[in-house]
Amino acid sequence: MGEQKSNSKTQILKIPADTTSKKLQVFNGILELTDKEMEVLSLLIDKGETVDLCSPTNKRIVAEELNISDHNTLNNYVKRLKDKKVIIKTKDGYQINALLDQVINPKVQTIIKLIK
Repeated sequence: MGEQKSNSKTQILKIPADTTSKKLQVFNGILELTDKEMEVLSLLIDKGETVDLCSPTNKRIVAEELNISDHNTLNNYVKRLKDKKVIIKTKDGYQINALLDQVINPKVQTIIKLIK
């Protein structure tokens, strides 16, 4: 799974999560997203071309990737992601929650520190 280091009080687990999807999976115990919600979110993040994460353009791209004929079907997932506070409504549309944005940042290494 990952590299482990430990001493008498703490254990550090480095998790190799090299894609948005894998990074979301690491934290899904907290996020409580369904598999489909995680898939939609990771595609919105990775394939999105506009500032508004859930713009019609981005939803069309994701719907095509998921073989969904009507991109408006993704509005159901957008609502669920918003209700779970994974995405936040802003004046410019939707953006990823700032805390989650730090997790999926490609420069951030996922390290979990377990304290005994």
